[in-house]
Amino acid sequence: MTIVEQAEARRLRAEEGESIREIAARLGVAPSSVSAWVRDVPLSAEQAHALAARNPAFNRQHRGQQTIARRARTRRSAAQADGRERARRGDPLHLAGCMLYWAEGTKQHQRLCFVNSDVRMMQLFVRFLRECYEVPGDVMRFSCNCHLGNGLTLDEIESYWLAALSLPRSCLLAAAVNRPSRASRRRRRTLPYGTGRLVVHSVDVAQSVYGAIQEYGGFEEPAWLR
Repeated sequence: MTIVEQAEARRLRAEEGESIREIAARLGVAPSSVSAWVRDVPLSAEQAHALAARNPAFNRQHRGQQTIARRARTRRSAAQADGRERARRGDPLHLAGCMLYWAEGTKQHQRLCFVNSDVRMMQLFVRFLRECYEVPGDVMRFSCNCHLGNGLTLDEIESYWLAALSLPRSCLLAAAVNRPSRASRRRRRTLPYGTGRLVVHSVDVAQSVYGAIQEYGGFEEPAWLR
């Protein structure tokens, strides 16, 4: 009888696209048995969609995800509108900071990430965040990427950056220390303090900057909103 039930279970799965629980109920067997019998039976895209549509838990989860996605997009859109409004005010520091980020920043939905070896450029960007967006230093995150072959310790390098940017040590993340090869160990590095990496985790600030960049540049970039 098991062989007959197994064959019927596979037929119901392949031809009618029934769920494991539906097949188990029709045949009067355990769902675990049906799962083992049909695990290698492929479903068409239409069958998979129909199964999902009959699953209340899946539908509730899907609707919840859609609601969350709509709210997140609305939030990003509002932040971009804020950035466009800021751009229209004509603040030179805001313009400089946004253009600097457009050229050098990493474009991500939920955060700003700015990397550079020029301490003056980093100082300007930190000033932009503080004065234009009121981002306090203790919520900024900083790390450096450096070599240790120039007579400076990692602590000295990190202290240099933190002092230059007026950031507390609590914002410091682990550094990326590059190990020189044998061929380059005697060569003096041209960047004794390496590069600095500043990160601000804020959807609102990031999207405001993206909106401002589009306003300043006179273009639309839908990918920044998605």
